[in-house]
Amino acid sequence: MTVGRIFNIQKYSIHDGPGIRTTVFLKGCPLSCLWCHNPESQSFYPEIMQYPKRCIGCGKCIEACESKALSLDSSSIIFDRDRCTFCGCCAEACYAKARELAGRDMTVTEVMAQIEKDTVFYEESGGGVTFSGGEPLSQPDFLLELLSQCKKGEYHTAVDTSGYGASETIKAISGFTDLFLYDLKLMDDEKHIKYTGVSNKLILENLRLISQLGNRIYIRVPVIPGINDDEENLKAISRFIQGTPSVEQVNLLPYHNIAEGKYSRLGKQSRLADIPIPDTGYMDSVADKLLEYGIKAKIGG
Repeated sequence: MTVGRIFNIQKYSIHDGPGIRTTVFLKGCPLSCLWCHNPESQSFYPEIMQYPKRCIGCGKCIEACESKALSLDSSSIIFDRDRCTFCGCCAEACYAKARELAGRDMTVTEVMAQIEKDTVFYEESGGGVTFSGGEPLSQPDFLLELLSQCKKGEYHTAVDTSGYGASETIKAISGFTDLFLYDLKLMDDEKHIKYTGVSNKLILENLRLISQLGNRIYIRVPVIPGINDDEENLKAISRFIQGTPSVEQVNLLPYHNIAEGKYSRLGKQSRLADIPIPDTGYMDSVADKLLEYGIKAKIGG
């Protein structure tokens, strides 16, 4: 039975495609975007997230940890991440939910059991299931089987992707995917490498491929002030979209900093500092600029 790794299944989602949806977040991403709002999605391996303010100092996590990665000093639990095997036993033992395992293996059957619980919401709202990440294309067999099972259940399916994956995967899933939610970040390849860690050449090729296959596409542009909101990038994005017939909608997603707490809980530091959060007026100006270039964009998901 096909097994994959996820880090969340979000119920009653209204920003990941039409209607009310269940969003399944697959863990692991080949990109490393500086503005990533789900840093727990980047690693392909399980990770421990800590919530120190919840800790009641009971020591149950220390007792559960066979790798001796936890110890107690005079005032707090000390966590040695280098010794941790990320088995999740400490999180299971924690009464106060001060520790959480980000990333668990599930079978297709287990995931589908969660999806099927929300069938009534899909039917009433015109919703369905969205596979997000991380990067879902990085777990191709798992994704394909999930999509196939969803279509057997007659659920509307969406794949939220950076587009960085094998073209063979795109071809394999296209017949089971009703909608692609596709990120376009930076059109200049050097800047794309600088801010995401990978080239955009494969991303753009795959977007053309999806359009040729006839799949519906919503383009999502994260707006990061000072990084991708310049006139040159917006004009280049507009031109590319105009040459992609299957694009039905363009969404502008404003940068936010709510992930800073997540980085701390993972023992990491956010690499994007002092970026202003764009307000409504700012986002309207970006939308107006795209409109000048012939693209009508919607603010938000």
